[in-house]
Amino acid sequence: MTAAGGIGLVRLLSWLSPVFPTGGFAYSNGLERAVHDGLVSNEAQLCEWLRSVITRGSAKNDQIFLAESWRRALANETCRPVGELAIALAGSKERHLELTAQGEAFVLAVEHWKFETHPDFGKLYPLPVVVGGYCAAGGIPLEIALIGYLQASISNQLQAAIRLSVLGQSGAARSLAALEPDIARLAMSAVGTSLDDLGTATLIADIASMNHETQTVRLFRS
Repeated sequence: MTAAGGIGLVRLLSWLSPVFPTGGFAYSNGLERAVHDGLVSNEAQLCEWLRSVITRGSAKNDQIFLAESWRRALANETCRPVGELAIALAGSKERHLELTAQGEAFVLAVEHWKFETHPDFGKLYPLPVVVGGYCAAGGIPLEIALIGYLQASISNQLQAAIRLSVLGQSGAARSLAALEPDIARLAMSAVGTSLDDLGTATLIADIASMNHETQTVRLFRS
């Protein structure tokens, strides 16, 4: 690995670190409601839930948005249409909040890094879109950006599952190991995708996210 490549990897790890101030710890992407409704109550069910989100749900679309934003930013093209579409496809009010609040926080925090050019997002900052754009601006290869983003997303879900008492830390590590092939496969397949590949088939997860909006006792914002 070259020195520039090493810097890019360190930069990506910093941006996707739990301490990077995006507030990701406050969101569960509907998982809290799934636990509340008894849809996810053990490690096996959790892995199946996350595998569905990765392969057929919101995480799949996020990878496509990230890749498209990365390509546009690299070509010095505007990322606005990608951001607009990402917002339009948010399946619930809380999913919209999850995307935009974290994206806005990311844009503010990433100002500590200096870039020759800044991606154009307009005034919309859905998280996968801004991460993709800044990864291109920061010299981070698309494949690495996709893998890092998806792994961080799943890790955040597992941390939420720990707080919801679905599993412990050992179970979370075991789940990460089990989901590793799915994370790698989807990230690599997303490299060659376009916006025409967008689409989900996780209605139960989408409904859980919607129902969470009226849940009175909760730990997470989504």
